Formats: sequence, structure tokens, C-alpha cells
Amino acid sequence: MSADTDPSQTAPASAWSECLAGIKAELPLLLGVVPFGLIFGVLGLAAGLPAWGVVAMSSVVFGGSSQVVFAQLWGAQVPAPVITATVGVVNLRHALYSASLAQYLRELPMRWRILLAYLLTDEAYAPTIRRFADGPATPNRHWFLFGAGFTLWASWQLSTVAGVLLGAAIPASWSLDFSIALTFIALLLPGIHRRSELVAALVAGTVALAAQGLPHKLWIIAAAVAGIAAGAASRRFDRRAGHA
Repeated sequence: MSADTDPSQTAPASAWSECLAGIKAELPLLLGVVPFGLIFGVLGLAAGLPAWGVVAMSSVVFGGSSQVVFAQLWGAQVPAPVITATVGVVNLRHALYSASLAQYLRELPMRWRILLAYLLTDEAYAPTIRRFADGPATPNRHWFLFGAGFTLWASWQLSTVAGVLLGAAIPASWSLDFSIALTFIALLLPGIHRRSELVAALVAGTVALAAQGLPHKLWIIAAAVAGIAAGAASRRFDRRAGHA
């Protein structure tokens, strides 16, 4: 082997090393995820859900934003069809994540794709797309998503249980709900490397604020569509700056 040969191009990373890299990439994001789970545990009980139902929802739904929306609507005694539709709209963003990662995972067997689809969340997607897009195309890279996703899943279950057990013992002065916004800001900022990505983020943020009055949380979809459109339209600035 010559001195200037890159070992990463000749020795594919093992499944464990990819998994461990995913775990390490996910750990900093848990600073926002754990308070988020505590919030849901408290909100679920306050909305009238039984403790077992709150914990079960974190395992079955496994979607922080949609679970919080569900608890709020349940507590307000909103009709079930409206709750179902609203939660579905909030979770539509995961279809965008899936479409983005599909090109990297299409060769995997169905059992793997089902498992990774279950583990795919905002916090798991952010480090994974950076690994897939910028890292080497190793045959075990799907283990990175598994490591990141399982780490998030485990912390979400434990923090939900903690929220249920602590309940009203958590003082309101802690303002844990602010961690939700901090979590998504922490996901966004490291991923902005190009002008088009900055434009997409700014446009999506502006639309999100302007469209808050839309029913059934449709501002989420409106902001996502506007951000994607703005980012695609501004890709020419990346080419002029020399970015791929």
C-alpha cells in the first residue's frame, strides 16, 4: 500500500464501527431530546391519558412533535378524526426524510428497510444524511442510521417513563418546553454548508412564522414545501460558488 493511499477507501468500515459512529453522532442531540420526552410524559398525563397509554404511544408512534400535538388535542376533547388527520399531517415530514435516504438504502432487504423506517426521526435523520452524503459508500453504512436511531429510541422511551413518574413534580420554572425549539435549531445549523441550504432554511422559517394561523398544523407542510422550492431554485448560487 502506498503512503498516500486512503485506508477508508480500501477497508470498508465494519458494522460495529458504523453503529458506534451513529451512536456518537446522536449523543449531543439527546440534550434536547430528553427534556422533550419529559414534557410529553407530563403532557400526556395532564391530557387525561393513562400512564400505560403515554408510554405505549412513545413506543408505537415514536414521533415527538406528533405525540405532543396528540396530547394537546386529546386534552381539548377534539374529535378523533381531526386528531388522526392532524397527527398524520405533522408526520408527513418523515416522507421527505424517507425520500431523501431512499437512494442510499434501496439495496437493503425489506426487514432492514422496515426497521430503519421505524427508527427514522428528525434527530436520527440529521446526522445520517450528512454521513451518507459526505462519507464513504461502505456496505455497512446503514448501521450508522441504526446506531443513531436506536440511541434516540432508547432515550425517548426512558425520558417518557421519567416524565410519567415525575409528573407534576417538575416545576414550571424549568421551562422544559423551550428545549423543543432548541432541539430543532441544533439539528438545522450543522447542516447548512451551501447558500441554497441557507436560503431554504430562511424561507422555511419565514413561512413557518407567517403561516401559524393555518388549521391542523398545516404550517409545517407549507414551510417544508416553501423551503424545498427555495433551496432548489437557489442551487445555481452553489454552482457559481464551486459547490457540487
